[in-house]
Amino acid sequence: MGNWIINHGLSAFILVVWMGINIFLFVYYYLFYDQGPQFEYTRELLGSALPWARAPAAVLNFNCMLILLPVCRNLLSLLRGSFICCGRTMRKQLDKNLTFHKLVAYMIALMTAVHTVAHLLNAEWYTNSFQGQYGPLAGNLSMLDDSSELKTTYLNPTPTLLVFTTIAGLTGVVITLALILMITSSMEVIRRSYYEVFWYTHHLFIIFFAGLVFHGLTDFNCLNPLLQTWMWVIGPMIIYLCERLLRFIRYMQPVSYRKIVIRPSKVLELQLVKPGFKMAVGQYVFLNCPAISQLEWHPFTMTSAPEEDFFSVHIRSVGDWTEDLIKMVENLPEGGQGPKMAVDGPFGTASEDVFDYEVSMLVGAGIGVTPFASILKSIWYKFKDSDPKLRTKRIYFYWLCRETYAFEWFADLLQVLEKEMEERGMRDFLTYKLYLTGWDQSHVNHAMVHFDKDTDIITGLKQKTSYGRPNWDKEFEQVRQENPSSVVGTFLCGPQALAKDLEKKCVKYSDVDPRKTKFYFNKENF
Repeated sequence: MGNWIINHGLSAFILVVWMGINIFLFVYYYLFYDQGPQFEYTRELLGSALPWARAPAAVLNFNCMLILLPVCRNLLSLLRGSFICCGRTMRKQLDKNLTFHKLVAYMIALMTAVHTVAHLLNAEWYTNSFQGQYGPLAGNLSMLDDSSELKTTYLNPTPTLLVFTTIAGLTGVVITLALILMITSSMEVIRRSYYEVFWYTHHLFIIFFAGLVFHGLTDFNCLNPLLQTWMWVIGPMIIYLCERLLRFIRYMQPVSYRKIVIRPSKVLELQLVKPGFKMAVGQYVFLNCPAISQLEWHPFTMTSAPEEDFFSVHIRSVGDWTEDLIKMVENLPEGGQGPKMAVDGPFGTASEDVFDYEVSMLVGAGIGVTPFASILKSIWYKFKDSDPKLRTKRIYFYWLCRETYAFEWFADLLQVLEKEMEERGMRDFLTYKLYLTGWDQSHVNHAMVHFDKDTDIITGLKQKTSYGRPNWDKEFEQVRQENPSSVVGTFLCGPQALAKDLEKKCVKYSDVDPRKTKFYFNKENF
C-alpha cells in the first residue's frame, strides 16, 4: 500500500476529487428539481423525468468545461515549467493528460445518455398528460402556455409539439450525433488503422461546442443561472482558441531542411532548422505537410539533442500520411529540397525529467527509442563539455526491436557513447541491453557460429544482442541491488501492455523506507 501511494497517491486523489464534484453536482441538482416548490406542477406533468434530465445537464456543463484543457498542449508545457519547484510528483500528473481527457469524455457520454433518455420520457409523459391519462390536474396543466408576457409558469420545458421543433431540441440532436461520431472514431482500432478518420471526426468538437452553447440558452435555465452552459465553457474555449492561433502563427514560420536520410525499414530521418527554435530532451513536435493535407498534424518525438543547431525526427511508415511523405522524399531529385513542412511545438513530456533522477531506466520499443536517442545524445554532449550540472550517475537503457534492421537507426550513436565511456573510465555509467523480439532459428544459428567475436554480429557493438524479451523481475532486482539508496526514474516509450508490466514492477521493487531504492514510472503520451 505504501508503494502504491508513492506512485499513484496524487493521481488517485485528483480522481476522487473529480468524481466527488460530479456526484455533488448530480445530487444537488437532482434534489433541486425533485423537491423545489417552484417545480411542483411541473413534476405533476413529468414525474421524476425532470430531475433526471436536469441533474446530468449540470454534470455535463462541468465536464465540458474540463474536456478541452488536457489537450491545450502549450498550457500544459507552461504549467510543467511552473511546477519545477513543486516536485516530480506534481509534474507527472500532466503526463496523464490524455488519460484524464478520456475519462472526462466517458463521463460526458454517460451523462448525455441519461439526459437524452430522460428528455424522451419527458416528451412521452407530457403527451400522456395532455391526453388526460394522469388525471385532470395534469391534463389542465399541460394546456397552459409558457409563452405569456411574464413567462413565469415554467411548467412545460419540453417542446409543446415535437422535440425537433425547438432550438433546444434540434441542437440536442446535433450535438448528440457529433458526440457519437467522435467517441466511436476514437476507438483504438480506428485511431491506429485509420488515423485520418479519427482526426477529421474529432474536429466535430467545433459543432459540438457551438450547439452546446445554444442548447443551454433556454428560458427554463434562467431559474438557475449556473445551468447556463456558456458560463462554464467560455473560459476553456478562449484558451483553446489561443492554442489554435499560436499553431497558425507557427504554421507561417519558415522551416528549412538540413538533411534528409532514408533509414532501413522505411524510416525517414528529417533534420530541420527553424529560427528561434529551442528544445529540451525528450520533447515532441507536431508536423504538418500542406502538400499532403493542410489540416492534419502528427506528433513526432525529436531525436536530436538541445546542444545541436538543428532538430531531427525519425518517421516510420505507418498509415497513409507517413507513406505519402516518404514517397515524396524518395522521388526528390538529387540535392532537391523536401516538401514544405510546418512545425508546432516543442511540447513537454515525461522524458524531460530524466536528468532529475540519480539513476534512470530507459525502455524503448521499436521506433519508441526516439526520445531516448535525444537523451543519449545530450549525455554525450554534457560529457564532452564536462557539464557540472549533470546530476545523473547511472543510466540503464533497454531497446526492444522486432527486426534487425531497426538497430541500425542508432547503433552508431551507441558506438560513440560506448567509446566515450571507456575513454573516461566510466563504463558503469551507461548500461545498455538490446533485445531482438522477432527472431527465428536462423538468427540463433548465425549467432552461435559467431559467438566468439568481440562485437555483436547485428549491431557491431561490444554488448551482445539478446533474443526474446527481458526478464523484468531480474532487471529491476539488479538495478535495486546496484543502487541501494537511489531514486530511479523508469521511462517508457512503447505499447500499453508493456507500460502496465513496468508500472507493476516499479511498485513491487520500490521500498517505503526513504533511505532505500524507489522507482518512479513515467510514460510518453501523445
